[in-house]
Amino acid sequence: MRDVWRRLGQHRGALFGLGVVVVVVTLAVAADVLFPGDPFRMAGEPLSRPLDRFLLGTDMLGRDVAAGIAHGARTSLLIGVVATLVAVTLGMVIGGLAGYYGGLVDDVLMRVTEFFQTIPTFLFAIVLVAILSPSTRTTVVAIAVVTWPPVARLVRGEFMTMRSREFVQACVALGMSDRRVIVRQILPNCLSPVVVTGSLMVANAILVESALAFLGLGDPNVMSWGFMIGSGRTFLRTAWWLCAIPGAAILLTVLAINLLGEGLNDALNPRLRPR
Repeated sequence: MRDVWRRLGQHRGALFGLGVVVVVVTLAVAADVLFPGDPFRMAGEPLSRPLDRFLLGTDMLGRDVAAGIAHGARTSLLIGVVATLVAVTLGMVIGGLAGYYGGLVDDVLMRVTEFFQTIPTFLFAIVLVAILSPSTRTTVVAIAVVTWPPVARLVRGEFMTMRSREFVQACVALGMSDRRVIVRQILPNCLSPVVVTGSLMVANAILVESALAFLGLGDPNVMSWGFMIGSGRTFLRTAWWLCAIPGAAILLTVLAINLLGEGLNDALNPRLRPR
């Protein structure tokens, strides 16, 4: 574990990403303290420029943009992390069963996985949210449903490799149950690539959530960065900060998570690092 942290500390991009992620998480946790009250309430004069009376200005309804950024960080991170956890769990179960048992189980589960992969991801998410009605819960479900197949294929490949190893065959020969072999022997040895993939999926989930909110398919009662961009796009020429500031927040957060994921990949898989 020390070697992992040491290699991660040598990755400048990962350190930058970790710093930005820590700042965003802190902002999300402290949103109620820094900006108490409803972020949708009118706080001042409409379309006040940044640094005039408010740090990041106000929007067309007089809402504080800084309050929206802080509360929107909580929404984006919550949806991104929860949706990723659901997708990773589903993908690990399906991929693990397919890779361990093979045969008919593998064929059926992989055909289901391929079916989901043939559907355009974002369009599928739009359809699911539209059918289930926009809310935070349906956004999480939609993102999880469209993002689990890559995890399933990754875990399947890892399980197919691990099940032929000597220590796994020895456990089977000793009469250990399939559940114990999967959970105690194979799964811990497959977590590294799953952790890296999951970290990158969080960034993708944040982008999908922002895009859905931009289209008006997010929870109307929850402030989010995508909602802020969508509501301010008609004032782009006269009030650039309404779109630029939440857009920059999305850009920095997604970039930071991707850099952190790349650093984790190098730290957990040192043999893959370029020489």
